[in-house]
Amino acid sequence: MAIKSDNKTRSSVQIFIVFSLCCFFYILGAWQRSGFGKGDSIALEMTNSATASDCNIVPSLNFETHHVSSSSSSSSSKSKTFEPCAARYTDYTPCHDQKRAMTFPRENMIYRERHCFPEDQKLRCLVPAPKGYVTPFSWPKSRDYVPYANAPYKALTVEKAIQNWIQYEGEVFRFPGGGTQFPQGADKYIDQLASVIPMENGTVRTALDTGCGVASWGAYLWSRNVRAMSFAPRDSHEAQVQFALERGVPAVIGVFGTIKLPYPTRAFDMAHCSRCLIPWGANDGMYLMEVDRVLRPGGYWILSGPPINWKINYKAWQRPREDLEEEQRKIEEAAKLLCWEKKYEHGEIAIWQKRVNDEACRSRRDDPRANFCKATDDTDDVWYKKMEACITPYPETSSSDEVAGGELQVFPDRLNAVPPRISSGSVSGVTADAYEDDNRQWKKHVKAYKRINSLIDTGRYRNIMDMNAGFGGFAAALESQKLWVMNVVPTIAEKNRLGVVYERGLIGIYHDWCEAFSTYPRTYDLIHANHLFSLYKNKCNAEDILLEMDRILRPEGAVIIRDDVDTLMKVKGIISGMRWDSKMVDHEDGPLVPEKVLIAVKQYWVTNSTASH
Repeated sequence: MAIKSDNKTRSSVQIFIVFSLCCFFYILGAWQRSGFGKGDSIALEMTNSATASDCNIVPSLNFETHHVSSSSSSSSSKSKTFEPCAARYTDYTPCHDQKRAMTFPRENMIYRERHCFPEDQKLRCLVPAPKGYVTPFSWPKSRDYVPYANAPYKALTVEKAIQNWIQYEGEVFRFPGGGTQFPQGADKYIDQLASVIPMENGTVRTALDTGCGVASWGAYLWSRNVRAMSFAPRDSHEAQVQFALERGVPAVIGVFGTIKLPYPTRAFDMAHCSRCLIPWGANDGMYLMEVDRVLRPGGYWILSGPPINWKINYKAWQRPREDLEEEQRKIEEAAKLLCWEKKYEHGEIAIWQKRVNDEACRSRRDDPRANFCKATDDTDDVWYKKMEACITPYPETSSSDEVAGGELQVFPDRLNAVPPRISSGSVSGVTADAYEDDNRQWKKHVKAYKRINSLIDTGRYRNIMDMNAGFGGFAAALESQKLWVMNVVPTIAEKNRLGVVYERGLIGIYHDWCEAFSTYPRTYDLIHANHLFSLYKNKCNAEDILLEMDRILRPEGAVIIRDDVDTLMKVKGIISGMRWDSKMVDHEDGPLVPEKVLIAVKQYWVTNSTASH
């Protein structure tokens, strides 16, 4: 009996040992697949200690601004080191280079469109900040003041002196809020528009400002909770878009030329031109047809300046009566063909409203001048696509009062409501439940980001970019008066997702990250990239994407990159030679999740200086 008992004991021990080994190797395999455990340079464990609510803060990264030079002590000796570009490249815009632009035709503003350098002419160096560069003022002070050292160009202070665009005062530029059409201030001008357009109740949320100057219209719309996407070319009005972004106002370099605007169909509640010098009646009304494409049913178009009310104003404009009369006639004809209703004309301002559907516009189908775009065309496929003089058809409706494409809730309700493009099934494969789950995920992600970087919600980061925005969940979770997010939908991603972003009351743009973005250097405070490098794997060089991120990121700006661990290891290897400090942290659900987050801070350094800690 004793022998039998001993055998039973041995058998139990053997079973326990085998079971323990199985568990050990299972856990080890999961641990290795997650990427966790490859050293502190790969991952920092985000513990759930009850004694430290901020335990996920990365202690070795400093998110504060200092405005002093520093250099990395953690760069790997095996990593490629990127050298600074020459001082003359401080305001380098690779796809809007002034000298290169002059080699293209001037007809229809072709020379002001995007013309990127070919692969063998790309700069692969770090674009420096100018001497004396400092972090811009916080909003709302930044609306009115910009440090001179950040954009040291005085030309507009002379050229636009009587129009109150910009004034030079010691070490800062001051922006009184004036414009060519509103020298007495943007607020009074907007009050006049608001007497016709419902700006106060959240009905109008997104706006497009064409030929924006220094974006004072967009800056002063902010207090009314309207977000304007402003654009202007890089031309003789030196640094106008740069000034806009230094002020903390959304803007890009762009122009009405021969290429479609990089925005989805039915995006904006309102579009605006204040003496923007765009020939609206030219090319058979093609430019107005492009405004109609991006304008939401029921949206408004504002034209301020010539040729409105030309009979009274032609002498002040110093232009022939006949030219102005013909210009206004063409605009009126094009607006009628688009079935816009003229709501207001007073002084030098006229406002039209787009119909909510096609029911009131049936008669134009018999008009030989009405050329409709092909129904089979993807109206959101706009990247480098030629603009056409054709009318974008309304989505079908079942009644005369139904809003084509679906009615939107007022803001802020529309931010988290299921957008019409989702509820109607226009976005293939995405249900309302999947959309709401995406929102929940981003709220959780952003909550984790705020634990890592407690400055995200403080106003420290005003201009934020999401390089692969999806449905805009990141921006929606961050929504605040203190900041704005440029939601970029890559052209190789699902194109119709940017339409959802706009239906939420957010703003964004299409872009291909194999090319440079249409902005000046140092225009974003924080850049977020969700699975961007996985998306562009084998499409273009990750090194080029990271150098472009460095170009548009402000000194001491922050970067958040979310991707799988292997991809992030490659990214981390590249940025170790870019004067960035970085750490990798685990997914908020723990170390066994293969998705990780790479946090980085760009060091402060300026031209002809060396970065050092």
